[in-house]
Amino acid sequence: MNTATQKPRTVSRLTRGYLICVTATVFWSTTAIFIRYLTETYHLPPLVLAFWRDLSLAIALGLVFALFNPLRLRLEKRHWGFMLLYGLALAVFNSLWTVSVALNGAAVSTVLAYSSAAFTAVLGWWFLSESLGPMKILAVTLSLLGCVFVSGAYDLAAWGVNPLGIITGLASGMLFAVYNLMGKTSSERKINPWTVLVYAFGIAAIFIFGFTRLSVWLPAGVGSTNLFWLDGAWLGWIVLVTLAVGPTVGGFGLYTVSLGYLPASVANIIATLEPVMTAILAFFLLGEHFTPPQWVGSLLIITGVIVLRVSEGRARILEPA
Repeated sequence: MNTATQKPRTVSRLTRGYLICVTATVFWSTTAIFIRYLTETYHLPPLVLAFWRDLSLAIALGLVFALFNPLRLRLEKRHWGFMLLYGLALAVFNSLWTVSVALNGAAVSTVLAYSSAAFTAVLGWWFLSESLGPMKILAVTLSLLGCVFVSGAYDLAAWGVNPLGIITGLASGMLFAVYNLMGKTSSERKINPWTVLVYAFGIAAIFIFGFTRLSVWLPAGVGSTNLFWLDGAWLGWIVLVTLAVGPTVGGFGLYTVSLGYLPASVANIIATLEPVMTAILAFFLLGEHFTPPQWVGSLLIITGVIVLRVSEGRARILEPA
């Protein structure tokens, strides 16, 4: 095959992956606005929110595919065991994240969750033979430092948490890394990413339902056995369903699609743009202003992604045909 025609196509595929992943991160960045509204206005327990968010997404996409594209609901028997583990990883990640927020606060839990960038880089190198060179390590470092500044976790007072909080937060980062690797594996198994989304979120909702039955052992306010917490608050239900079929479908769906183009470690680093984009949205929608550390953090994260894009593109061009 002619190398001159092959390489531009490779680079174009890489660029497409970046654009899809950045778009997914834009969708993700809006979720904080919805979640903040639901938890502050209705005091909706995070685990109950996670249950309805996952279930609503699975039902909505399932109905759309059943009506317009039934083939998207077909899952080969050999993939069911894998999909069960995929849904469990998603459910545990969502649950650990909500508990981490309760124990650590938003700032520290954000940084601990995005430790997933480092976990994914190492695990991707270990299990999926993804590259782990100096430039990727630099990009991970810049992204993690940026998250520290954007979230405000540079303030030592924010780290005044118990050991259980730190362990839970790091575990949420590890589980998001596992979710990333399973997403990449689903792409290698040739499972359609939107089929993955339906089954992973449907299975995750079942697991989270089980977790809500254990709410008595969780920190106060994290879970509840009352799944109909919103009761007759129809606006709350509308916002919750909108969160599921909008930002969640767009975020997780496009992110899973991007894993068909990018290494899991690269996609995870790009996802660290989320706190920057959330801060920008908060500025325009809620009137919240960037602080100087947030500007510094934003620059660090963006620099990390640029470093990664340039190094990945150069590596693809220089690799032998």
